[in-house]
Amino acid sequence: MSPQDYPVVSVRDLSKHYPLRSWWGGKASVFRAVEGVSFDIRPGETLGLVGESGSGKSTIGRAVTMLNPPTSGTIAFEGTDLAKLSAGAMRRMRARMQTVFQDPYAALNPRMTAGDYVAEAFKLHRRDMRSPERREAVAALFQRVGLDPRFMGRYPHQFSGGQRQRICIARAIALKPSFIVADEPIAALDVSIQAQVVNLLQDLQDEMGLSYLFISHDLRMVRYLCHRVAVLWRGRIVEMAEADALYEDPRHPYTRRLLAAVPVPHPAEERARLAARDLAGHDQPPDGPLIEVAPGHWVAMPEGQGA
Repeated sequence: MSPQDYPVVSVRDLSKHYPLRSWWGGKASVFRAVEGVSFDIRPGETLGLVGESGSGKSTIGRAVTMLNPPTSGTIAFEGTDLAKLSAGAMRRMRARMQTVFQDPYAALNPRMTAGDYVAEAFKLHRRDMRSPERREAVAALFQRVGLDPRFMGRYPHQFSGGQRQRICIARAIALKPSFIVADEPIAALDVSIQAQVVNLLQDLQDEMGLSYLFISHDLRMVRYLCHRVAVLWRGRIVEMAEADALYEDPRHPYTRRLLAAVPVPHPAEERARLAARDLAGHDQPPDGPLIEVAPGHWVAMPEGQGA
C-alpha cells in the first residue's frame, strides 16, 4: 500500500451525545446527535456529507477537528489519535487541519482588518515570522484566493459575502494544511458566487493536495465537487459510495427520498426513477450495519438482510 492509499482522516464509531435536563424530578435522558459513524478520507479526496437539517452533519465536522470532542469513538489524523494529544500538541496539530464555516461574517472579527485576520494564523503558529514577512505572505494569500491585496486594510463589513468567504479560505490555507472541513461554505452565498467558491476549493485541492470533508445541503454541488458521498440520517450513515454510483443507483430509501427532493429540469421523469419504492417502515434509523452491496458502495441494512 502506497502512502497515498493511507487515509488522512480515519474515523471509527464516532458518537456524540448531549445530556437532556430533567424537569420536575423526571428521569434525565440523552440526545444522541451522532451514533457509530465511521469513514476514511484519503489524500486529495473530497468526502461529501449530506443529510437534512439536524441530521448531525456539523456535529461530525466539529468533532473531527476536536472543536467539539466526541463522546466516544476514535479520530486519527495522519495516523495520530487526536484524543491522546495534550492541549499543546492539539494546538500545534490544528495548523494541519482547518475549518471553513457557513457564515463568513460570523467567523470574521468585525474589529479586525481582513489582513490582520489572515495574519493571525502566522502569529499563533509561526512566531518566528517578522511583520514584513507576514504582510508579504498575507498579500500572496489574498492574490491566491482572488482578492486584491490592497483590500487587506479593510474591515469585514466592507466586503461582499463571497469576498468574506474568500478571506476565511485564505486564513484556512495560510499554514498549508492537509485537511479542511468545509461546513456549508456556500450556503450563505448568492447562487452566482457559489460556483466561484467551489471552483476555488477545487483549484486549491489540485495545487496543495488538500483533503476535504464537504458538508452541504446542495446535492448538485456535492455531486460536482465530491469523490465520495456519505448520507447521514438521524446521526447515522445510511449509505456511502462513489458520487456517481450513489446518484445513479441509490440503494437506501432515505437516499432516494433525498435525491427525489432535488429540483430537476424534468421532475416527473427523474422522480419516477428514484421514488418508485414504498418507504413504509423506514421512519426509524436502521439498526443494522453498513453492508457492501457493490464495490465501494455501502448501505445500512437490518441484520440478516443482504443486498
